[in-house]
Amino acid sequence: MNEFHSGFVAVLGKPNVGKSTLVNAYLGQKIAAVSPRPQTTRRRQLGILTLPQAQIVFVDTPGVHLPRHKLGQFFNQEAAEALEGVDADLFLVDASMEPDDEDRRVADMLLGQRQRPALFLGLNKIDLVPTPEREARRTVYQALLPGVKPFLLSASGGEGRAELLAALIGCLPVRPPEFPPEQITDQYEREIAAELIREAALVFLREEVPHALAVRLDEFTERGEEGAYIAATLFVERESRKGIVIGEGGGMLKRIGSLARREIEAMSGRKVYLNLRVKVEKGWRDNEAALRRFGYKIKSSGVKTEKHKK
Repeated sequence: MNEFHSGFVAVLGKPNVGKSTLVNAYLGQKIAAVSPRPQTTRRRQLGILTLPQAQIVFVDTPGVHLPRHKLGQFFNQEAAEALEGVDADLFLVDASMEPDDEDRRVADMLLGQRQRPALFLGLNKIDLVPTPEREARRTVYQALLPGVKPFLLSASGGEGRAELLAALIGCLPVRPPEFPPEQITDQYEREIAAELIREAALVFLREEVPHALAVRLDEFTERGEEGAYIAATLFVERESRKGIVIGEGGGMLKRIGSLARREIEAMSGRKVYLNLRVKVEKGWRDNEAALRRFGYKIKSSGVKTEKHKK
């Protein structure tokens, strides 16, 4: 009888390297919001992949970066806590770019662990790197984690995904699965719906708005054969940004709502009626009381944000 492997793999990297895209690809469906904007992922989330020979629990994390507000501190806190008690760490980088200070920040975090689990390096977006340049890119990233084997892959295109998955499974301990085989995440449907609404906003809004936007789910009601009714509020930090989110004649909010509704319906497999509104919560990203209301609990630490160092 073949042995069954089971364990947790933390997926870390700077913002916008494709962590959630990779997890969604392995699961074969969307459980985490993805967009072209950095810092789309704001909380740790489990992606549970159960195969005949193994169960691998991916711990998807926010991008590690130099925080400029308390919300940024929360992102880094979530990433750091994801390292606790896992069986392996996967450091994902954007191979289409040279390493930068944020990549080095993640590498230092991983190498600085007291008890270091199995460590893997994934060079994502390799399909964007011309073949003659791939070896040089591999070398420069491998220098961040000496002795760690790099895997070249494309989370969205599929190249290298199978090889990386096999290596991750091979390092997991022999033990029974942690979760039922039908479970794919630790998030409730309403939590995923809120993230899909925020993802839709990230797709359409200008650069300065997305990171200053929070979504609160106000109602999630089942209506039998009619599907589900969802009401949500989008919070921004300034009155001027409220106008941007609503758009002329409510056009932008309608576009956001339409895309979000389609994504939620695809995720849930049923019809959804979605009602969105926009409110202003001034400076919420640096207000601990507001952050708690939106579900972001900052632990006390001596780390200051870039803004508060000035």
